[in-house]
Amino acid sequence: MELLLMTSASLLAGFVDAIVGGGGLILVPALFAIFPTAAPASLFGLNKSASVWGTSIAALQFSRRVHMNWHALLPAAGAGLIGGFVGAWAVTVVSGEFLRKLLPLVLLGVLAYTLARKDLGRHHAPALGRGAERLVAGGIGLVLGFYDGFFGPGTGSFFVFLFVRWLGYDFLHASAAAKLLNTATNLSALTLFALKGHVWWHYALALAIANVVGSLLGTRMALRHGASFVRGVFIVVVSALILKTGWDAFGG
Repeated sequence: MELLLMTSASLLAGFVDAIVGGGGLILVPALFAIFPTAAPASLFGLNKSASVWGTSIAALQFSRRVHMNWHALLPAAGAGLIGGFVGAWAVTVVSGEFLRKLLPLVLLGVLAYTLARKDLGRHHAPALGRGAERLVAGGIGLVLGFYDGFFGPGTGSFFVFLFVRWLGYDFLHASAAAKLLNTATNLSALTLFALKGHVWWHYALALAIANVVGSLLGTRMALRHGASFVRGVFIVVVSALILKTGWDAFGG
C-alpha cells in the first residue's frame, strides 16, 4: 500500500511539474504523511531521486517541439548546477527560517503581477540580444539554483515566471526552459543527498518511473494546449503554493 500511494503521488507530481513546476507540492507532503517518523533529509532525497528524472524527460520532450535558445540555456543550467551545490552547502551552516516567512509573500506578489498583466506570457517575444539573454539567464540559473539547494519550494514556478517577465518568453517556452534548469538544480541536490546517504534507493526506481510517466503526460498536454493553458495552470499552482507555504509559515 505504501508503494502504491507513493507512486501515485509521484505520477501526479510529474504531471504537474512538467507543465509548470510545483510537483514537490504534491510528492513531498505525501512522503511525510506516509513516513511521519523518517528523517526529512531522506524524504527530500527520495523526492529528488524521482523529480530529476521527470524534469529531464520533460526537458527532452519540450526540446523536440519547442525552440530552445541553447546559447543561453546551457550556461544557465551550468550556473544552476553550481548554485544548487552552494545552496545545499549553505543550508548546513545558515538557517533558512526567514525564507519560510518570506516565501508566501513573494509568491503572492508573483500571482498578483501575473493576474494584473493579462497578456503576460501569452506571446513569445524574446526581449534581449544573445549576450544579454545569456547573462540574465545565467543569473536566474545561479540565484534560483542556490534557492533550490537552500530551501526549494516553488523553484520551477519561479523559473517560469522570471523567463516570462525578464526574457519575454511565453509560458510554453518558459516552461520548457525551466525544465532544463530545474533538472540541473535537482541533480545538484540529489548528488548531495546521495553522498550523505539520504536516498532510499529501494524506492527510488519505482517513484522515478511513475514521475516520468506523469511527466510525459503533462508535457504532451502542455504542448497540445499551448501558452494560455500553461498560464492557467501556473496561476493554479502558484495559488496552491501560497496557501501551503502560508500555512506552514503562519498557521502551523
